[in-house]
Amino acid sequence: MSTAPPLSSAAGDGLHSRYRTLWGGVDEMLDADGGLRPVWRRFVRMLDGLSATELAARFARAHQYMRDAGVYYRAYDGTGGPPEREWPLSPLPVLIDAEEWRQIGAGLVQRAELLERVVADLHGPQQLVADGLLPPELVAANPEFLRPLVGIRPRGGHYLHFCAFELGRGPDGRWWVLGDRTQAPSGAGFALENRVATVRAFPDLPEGVHLQRLAGFFRRFRDALLELADGRMDAIGVLTPGPNNETYYEHAWLARYLGFLLLEGEDLTVRDGRMHVRTVSGLQPVGVLWRRLDAAFADPLELRADSWIGTPGAVEALRAGALSMVNALGSGVVETRAMQAFLPRICEALTGGPLQLPGIATWWCGQPAERDEVIAQAERMLIGPAFSTRLPYEDPQATLPGAQLDPDDRRALLHKLRSDGAQWVAQEAVRLSTTPIHVDGRLEPRPFVLRAFVARTPDGWEVMPGGFARIGAQADTRAIAMQLGGQAADVWVVGDHPVARDTLLPGSQLNRREAAALPSRAAENLLWLGRYTERSEAIARVLRAYHVRLAEIGDQPMPLLDVLGEYLGRMGIDVAEPIPPGLLRSLDGAATSAGRIRDRFSPDGWMALHDLSTTANRFAERVAAGDDASRAVTVLLRKLAGFSGLLHENMYRSTGWRFLEIGRRIERALQVAELLALLFHDETPAGLHQALLEIGDSVMTHRGRYGVNAGPLSVLDLLVLDGANPRSVMFQVEALRHEFAQLPVAGLPRTMPAFARQAMRLHTELSTRDAGTLDAACLAGLARDIAGLYEQLSRAYFH
Repeated sequence: MSTAPPLSSAAGDGLHSRYRTLWGGVDEMLDADGGLRPVWRRFVRMLDGLSATELAARFARAHQYMRDAGVYYRAYDGTGGPPEREWPLSPLPVLIDAEEWRQIGAGLVQRAELLERVVADLHGPQQLVADGLLPPELVAANPEFLRPLVGIRPRGGHYLHFCAFELGRGPDGRWWVLGDRTQAPSGAGFALENRVATVRAFPDLPEGVHLQRLAGFFRRFRDALLELADGRMDAIGVLTPGPNNETYYEHAWLARYLGFLLLEGEDLTVRDGRMHVRTVSGLQPVGVLWRRLDAAFADPLELRADSWIGTPGAVEALRAGALSMVNALGSGVVETRAMQAFLPRICEALTGGPLQLPGIATWWCGQPAERDEVIAQAERMLIGPAFSTRLPYEDPQATLPGAQLDPDDRRALLHKLRSDGAQWVAQEAVRLSTTPIHVDGRLEPRPFVLRAFVARTPDGWEVMPGGFARIGAQADTRAIAMQLGGQAADVWVVGDHPVARDTLLPGSQLNRREAAALPSRAAENLLWLGRYTERSEAIARVLRAYHVRLAEIGDQPMPLLDVLGEYLGRMGIDVAEPIPPGLLRSLDGAATSAGRIRDRFSPDGWMALHDLSTTANRFAERVAAGDDASRAVTVLLRKLAGFSGLLHENMYRSTGWRFLEIGRRIERALQVAELLALLFHDETPAGLHQALLEIGDSVMTHRGRYGVNAGPLSVLDLLVLDGANPRSVMFQVEALRHEFAQLPVAGLPRTMPAFARQAMRLHTELSTRDAGTLDAACLAGLARDIAGLYEQLSRAYFH
């Protein structure tokens, strides 16, 4: 760290008073003389007025919001750590003056329009190649140049609708474009979450800090997608690769925020040249897909044949003009590093003027003169794969810093450049400006990259008034990526005038929409969420009964324990473990199902499920058998009850809720029927009747209806036939009949669906029986019939 002169405006012991720039370079908070930049002064004055305790409390509020909202990203860094990690928020924002941002925005709009023209040309006349402005081999060898898309004009007339740009301020104080993001730009949703969290930390902005809002940007982009649907009743979806993608949280969040469907490739099918989504109400046409998966994976028929996440026929729907893809397939062709070498000349040729925001100096080594220049000046360059779309700081292992290579590595690199230069690109090593972060009670400078966003709206390109900054964990620019320990911060665009409040909410006119279609995949995951939740509760209740009795007898033999242990064993539960892996797997199943429908899952519900899973795993590490385990399982049962109650009381009674409820009812009826088969064990152990009532949560009800002493007939009557007992099989069947009657029947036979007929037969069968006619064979048949309900539902809605 350099010894830059002290702050001219930093008298006293303010938080920033000992802040120094790195290398004496450009800093966002300090000007060249070491004083505060005007846009930072009021905000820093507020920081200086806060005690360390109050500042820590504010930062804690911001981090707590992120945890409560369930914001995460996936890390694939090979460290063996958890794949889902908390969003690494730096609560201190980066402040930029509104006038400076206006100039940046003008450059971004120019660049977005230029990239639009390049993409359109490469998929059309290819005049840029004919005129020598782009080498043909640079296009032909680009993995993002998708030949089946050549000649397909987008239905809306534009290839690009949403772009992101990586920006950095260089040593000369100017902003530079480090990279273009046109394939499937990520980060806009995270930028909005950063904003919400940061404002939680600083809700009391000083007078004169007029922070420009982000909601209007999203509202106008949403309106643009609605207009792109061309007034049809077609669905609009966010197309995601699925829950394993590193930014899946954002896909789900944006779908929920904008009111669009969250769709995976398997949700979609092409019929007669039109894209449709499979819903429980039948096929529904899809008019617009905001694509968040790489283009090559979108269609296994015409693009990558090994893709499991695409939709066969997607290119056919585009060719027929029946679908708008945002951004168009093939738009990633302009993302590669090598393309930056040619954009200045292309801009001059197409617009008659230079780029308003220049890119960093780039040399494609497929040209002899450029290759020779790179070889001669390799020590001041970063050299990496020509067709990579990752920036040098995102891909440090593949990017070779010429200045840091030892002689052997340098000779090997120069040999590669001479023998296969077309595969390599060199870029000037730029020292980026720094911004303050809070470390151990003080402010420290760190290099950062700013990601900015532009969207095509009915009125033209619009720039988001902000974005998010990726800040290095250390002074080294190469450690900026969050996968390498970096942080993310909100970007505040601050103006001189008050900003009007703008939201996505409608005005005074009520505009109630029909409930969105429910994709079949989402319905199936909701059903299995209900099943896994109920299954976990059933396992936990038997486990508690087991450990309560184990605590009572110690090392003494007890036949009832053997029977309960045998029953749990058939469910894959090993009672040798106080909190067995089988229970954890069931809870994980619930979390996996919920994770695949994050757009339909409330933050409170997700928090409750996460807390449940975390608690169970913690107990599994330290709980002992017997009384300790029974108390731990009781805690889990309370948390399960809270989670189920949250879903039951708070979830809108849409078709999705019905599938969740159906899953719960099927699983509860199945578990009770199979559990009661223990009554017909070869040697019924003492205490079994009471244990079954306890597991069935019906001890008090039994006392009220049958007295204290439990016998097999009273247990069977209460837990199988009593329709007023919410734990009985009859209660579940009656609930299933009601929910089945509310399900959509489009595409199903005109007669009553098979699952509804089966539920009616079950209801009739139970209504005409008495407890004395129930035996092991009857209960086994009842369990098979209940399990069959899922198979019939699956055939009707999920296949």
